[in-house]
Amino acid sequence: MRKPIIAGNWKMNKTAKEARDFAEAVKNNIPSNDKVDAVIGSPALFLSDLMTISEGSDLKVAAQNCYFEESGAFTGEISPAALADLGVQYVIIGHSERREYFHETDEDINKKAKAIIKYDMTPILCCGESLETYEAGETAEWIKAQITAGLAGLTPEQVSEMVIAYEPIWAIGTGKSADANIADEICGVVRQTVADLYSDEVAQKVRIQYGGSVKPENIAEYMAKENVDGALVGGASLQADSFLALLEALN
Repeated sequence: MRKPIIAGNWKMNKTAKEARDFAEAVKNNIPSNDKVDAVIGSPALFLSDLMTISEGSDLKVAAQNCYFEESGAFTGEISPAALADLGVQYVIIGHSERREYFHETDEDINKKAKAIIKYDMTPILCCGESLETYEAGETAEWIKAQITAGLAGLTPEQVSEMVIAYEPIWAIGTGKSADANIADEICGVVRQTVADLYSDEVAQKVRIQYGGSVKPENIAEYMAKENVDGALVGGASLQADSFLALLEALN
């Protein structure tokens, strides 16, 4: 049985003090880690503090991005080696905001996945379609192409340990959300794509999240679906009580 994973993505929010206060409020109040993995995706500035505060607790820490080179003249970028040295467990890659605003390609994201895995961290690989693609009925083809490119060259063992997050772009920060049936259908497309690329065994191991206006009030509906193993959460992860409510909803 796949273990649920709830990952908060703070995006470009919080100060260092706010990040520390959040971690202190959450770290000792997470439900049994036998039931859910609790992850916070923090701006890079706060990762060191969060790793120190969360040590010995069930709170896991994710970086929101990294570069695919180990070191070099890449001003402003963060290497996977540096993240691994901090003890970071997860790295979010391929988020639609990175693709849209910073023009990251599927090839870039694939390189990042390989670099993250090399340093024994877990990629949270994002995929998702625009409203135009959704309304044109082309979501499945779009998602298949993103997943196929993002996983290129990875081994079955590597993929089985990954997390893949389906986030329809039209549901991110808009208050709109794909209903649970749509989320399950497209997460099923992700799983079938993994099965086609690798095997049913690998597809049954990989954890697939839904993201897009997920809240404590609706998360149980999504999690009841066969192909939804967790959520990648934006706004509802910014406050400690809201984040904990997401986790408690799974008890």
